Amino acid sequence: MIGLGIWEAPISTIFYKGKGTMTISDNNGEYDFKFELTNQKLPEIRVSDINEDGNTLTLTGECDYLKGQKIPVTLTFDGDKFVGTLKAPIIGKIKIKGTKQA
Repeated sequence: MIGLGIWEAPISTIFYKGKGTMTISDNNGEYDFKFELTNQKLPEIRVSDINEDGNTLTLTGECDYLKGQKIPVTLTFDGDKFVGTLKAPIIGKIKIKGTKQA
């Protein structure tokens, strides 16, 4: 499994400016994800279609707030850093990069 740990990234969009935290853990051989934003409550985010390719994870995120729209995400890990993209409805493609906290 790749990318296990707690990762933080600054986020700056027209809807939110702050810090995002992503926790990736091993749940009996399956990936488990938890997402948080500073001073912002997030709806439950379901993650599916998780694929590993070298040091890159691709996945799909969904939440009830977005009424069935799927959010494709790509995350590439390199030591204690990561870069990635996600394609959010309305906003479009968002580049993210962050560092490992634990």
